[in-house]
Amino acid sequence: MEAWIPVTLVAATAQTLRFMLQKHLKSTRLNTAGATLSRFVYSAPLVALTLVVYMAVTKQALPETSPRFWVFALSGGLAQILATLCVVALFAERNFAVGITLKKTEVLQAAILGFLILGESVTFPAAGAILLGFVAVLFLSEGRSASGAGLRGHGLFNRAIGLGLLSGVLFAFSGIGYRGATLALASDNPVVRAGLTLALVTASQSLAMGSWLFWRDRAQLGAVLRAWRVAGLVGITSMIGSFGWFLAFTLQTVAYVKALGQVELVLSLLASVLFFRERVTRREIGGIALLLASILILVLVT
Repeated sequence: MEAWIPVTLVAATAQTLRFMLQKHLKSTRLNTAGATLSRFVYSAPLVALTLVVYMAVTKQALPETSPRFWVFALSGGLAQILATLCVVALFAERNFAVGITLKKTEVLQAAILGFLILGESVTFPAAGAILLGFVAVLFLSEGRSASGAGLRGHGLFNRAIGLGLLSGVLFAFSGIGYRGATLALASDNPVVRAGLTLALVTASQSLAMGSWLFWRDRAQLGAVLRAWRVAGLVGITSMIGSFGWFLAFTLQTVAYVKALGQVELVLSLLASVLFFRERVTRREIGGIALLLASILILVLVT
């Protein structure tokens, strides 16, 4: 078995566990902002420590940053904060599996943004995949909320779909920002570029979110600190997932990594049923299957 396969599976599993823990925090102890902060504030020191140890063992020097790096890194970090807020808020609207599936529309939206912003052409198979993804969203646009109540809004224009699609757009922008930031660092070592970018971004995200809560909701800031047992696990799984994705991308093409990474949808479905005891309807299973198929087609033909 090639090394990138288990690395990708570990990254997808860690990311699923992180969202599960954030959903638990959101439903039991923290609000949306607090559950989002837990990801950054507890992972930042772990990422920094890992980078320091790696640099000491390999005896390498940190590359210098530039204004271009900071523009890409900070814009990507802000987009990721907003995207995470949308996903955590989405968990209150739909069950865990559907929430993660809607978040995964980032793959489809990245292709659309690439065409609109970069002028990259879309092939006929890719256009078919995007259309199939739209049909899948229509399947997911009807149903019940996570609490069993009716969804706010109707059809495609309900709150859950809006949050899911918005999170996908923001995650797509975040990915563009992080890629630009790593390319702006003068280093031949992809681990160093990825590690330094991740360390600085998570530190800035922790500072930004922490300052916001200190200003607007100090009680929630204290709640995040008191929930350190679960929130600490959020930080650990976040660090493992982030480093896993970066490492997988250095070992294999992005298309294959993303295709295999969609196993997260299967893991989220299992988590939704086995851990959160949420009911997944046949319509939702059909929508998840269609969206999974559309994403797999898209990443394999681009």
